Amino acid sequence: MTLDMRAGYEGTGPGAITADGCAVELYARLPVGTEPDVVSAAVPAGAHILELGSGVGRVTHALLERGFTVTAVDESAEMLERVRGARTICGPIEDLDLQETFDVVMLASFLVHNGDVEVRRRMLRACARHVTRDGCVLIQREGEDYHTDVPRERVDPSGHTVRIVSVDPVGDGVNSVRVEYVFPDAVWTQTFRARPLTEEQFEEALAEAGLGVDRYLTEDRTWVRAVRVGEQAAV
Repeated sequence: MTLDMRAGYEGTGPGAITADGCAVELYARLPVGTEPDVVSAAVPAGAHILELGSGVGRVTHALLERGFTVTAVDESAEMLERVRGARTICGPIEDLDLQETFDVVMLASFLVHNGDVEVRRRMLRACARHVTRDGCVLIQREGEDYHTDVPRERVDPSGHTVRIVSVDPVGDGVNSVRVEYVFPDAVWTQTFRARPLTEEQFEEALAEAGLGVDRYLTEDRTWVRAVRVGEQAAV
């Protein structure tokens, strides 16, 4: 994202904060969730994965341990400094053009809900541009009540608390979301812009990039396996 696109993105707490409000030390502390299980069940063993928005490698490292090859992309050099064992590329996802393709492209962390429609469009085109003809794109969507079940909190088994403090409309169908991460010794906050998408809107966005849903991977339909369709996927 360019600087003007980052308006409304901010973060607080100890350590380095990236331009979109993510705290490097926070993400280094967060445990890996179910993502590696979802990926492993959806793609061939040993696949080469292009992970878009890898951050500090929270998921990257778990995928490497399972025998996948990973190319990790993030626009924060400070985040990528924490990644070990993977090829790393620093730059905006929406501008990525590596002139190569991968068995799997992964766009997690709800990045498909970017508040800027043009950024989302370019992200999805980057996904289509980098996946092999017979490969797949794995996308993580927000849950159905992500923007309406507020405030809410979840206590992680590792001991920290995640709170969705507020979700406020800022115009053009975009919400400002404020999150708190509370650890025994530190607190971080992140405020970002997100655009809710119905399932129909999500699938329309995929189609515009030359992608189509192969299947929904989880019962809550937040993880999706998409494949290339038509000639648009090559642009």
